[in-house]
Amino acid sequence: MGVSAVEQPRVVNRWWQLIAGFIAMMAIANLQYAWTLFTTPLTRSLHASLAAVQVAFAAFVLTETWLVPFEGYLVDLLGTRLIVVLGGILVGLGWIGAGLSHSVGTLVFWYAIGGVGAGAVYGACVGNALKWFPDYRGLTAGVTAGGYGIGTALTVAPIAAMIKTAGWSQTFITWGFIQGIVVIVMGLMLVQPPKGWSPPGWKAKEALITARVQMSKVDMTPGQMVQQGSFWALYFMFVLMGFTGLVVTAQLKPIAQFYHVDKVVVAFGLSALVLALQLDRILNGVARPFWGWVSDRIGRENTMFIAFGLQALTIVAWIGLIGHPVWFIVLSGFAFFSWSEIFSLFPSAVGDLFGRTYATTNYGILYTAKGVASIFAGPVAAAAKHAAGNWAPILWSMAVASAVAALMALFWLKPLARRTVAEGARMVAASVPTGGGE
Repeated sequence: MGVSAVEQPRVVNRWWQLIAGFIAMMAIANLQYAWTLFTTPLTRSLHASLAAVQVAFAAFVLTETWLVPFEGYLVDLLGTRLIVVLGGILVGLGWIGAGLSHSVGTLVFWYAIGGVGAGAVYGACVGNALKWFPDYRGLTAGVTAGGYGIGTALTVAPIAAMIKTAGWSQTFITWGFIQGIVVIVMGLMLVQPPKGWSPPGWKAKEALITARVQMSKVDMTPGQMVQQGSFWALYFMFVLMGFTGLVVTAQLKPIAQFYHVDKVVVAFGLSALVLALQLDRILNGVARPFWGWVSDRIGRENTMFIAFGLQALTIVAWIGLIGHPVWFIVLSGFAFFSWSEIFSLFPSAVGDLFGRTYATTNYGILYTAKGVASIFAGPVAAAAKHAAGNWAPILWSMAVASAVAALMALFWLKPLARRTVAEGARMVAASVPTGGGE
């Protein structure tokens, strides 16, 4: 059918598309990365345990991830603009509803609604970047995902201050309106490229990129993709690395409280926890385009090995120095820097190995791995800490998971990726007519 009726068959400035997607991603970031600020007030106000409250976070991540394949299909059917606008409405309702909640059950429901909206925005924006920028796939996927990572850097301090002065309920409601409106405005600017479009000079660029990055020349459907061993290697690695980062995301405040560094004033009148959150969000955003840019030059698997290995070493160092306020800040920030690149490396790998046409849906399927990881990083981690009496077992599990993922990148994913590229070449060859007339 070509380009949908929702979007006009015209080529716009693709860099403006990247900026609009980046801002939209910034506006949904608080739903995940500011959550840790609300956990303690929620446990007190709702008279619930931390594990019970963290069910809302798990529900958010599950709906944010497991519905993305369907939302990606809707993007391909109805267009990027409509899905992002609808996602913005749900994002706003998610926080407004959370602010009006008086029970854990209601909180879980509204935070899950916010997850549906955030997933729609996330999948649509990342998929749009993959389609507009096959020549800068790692960098632009990283920039787009970086908006989600860095989005709370500017808002974490005012949100923390507002929780203290106006309470968690009013903070949810106020910022729900703000974030929803920003997403809707940015969504109105988004359009996906016309069918068959390629950037200027693509053929020459494609040859150069293929020399650095394993890249298939066939567009695989979701059904074809899930038959590839490389997809399942990516999925398992995503779960491992998603677990390590989501623990820090969801549990940073409880961890800081346990090791008595949450209220220690370090600099500028700010506590170690607030400074850690600000540094984390900045490095969370910077890491995604940085590692994406690196992977465009040395390959996805090599970059994964380096970054995931650094994450393992960082967590080990954090275990030994976690009670020191300054090291708590520095190493939690570095943990984000060596983890959040998964949100640029994995979508780039999907585009490389399985093509552009179904990139939104295909990455949406892989993105469900984050939902699996959230189960272990949220309520399971909180329950494990309660059973053990400390966070050490969870932190060591994070270090081991990162190390395993690093080794898998070189010794499992890399050969499987070669096999997928070869399979794509066979599919292309089989589709080329051999001659002999019609």
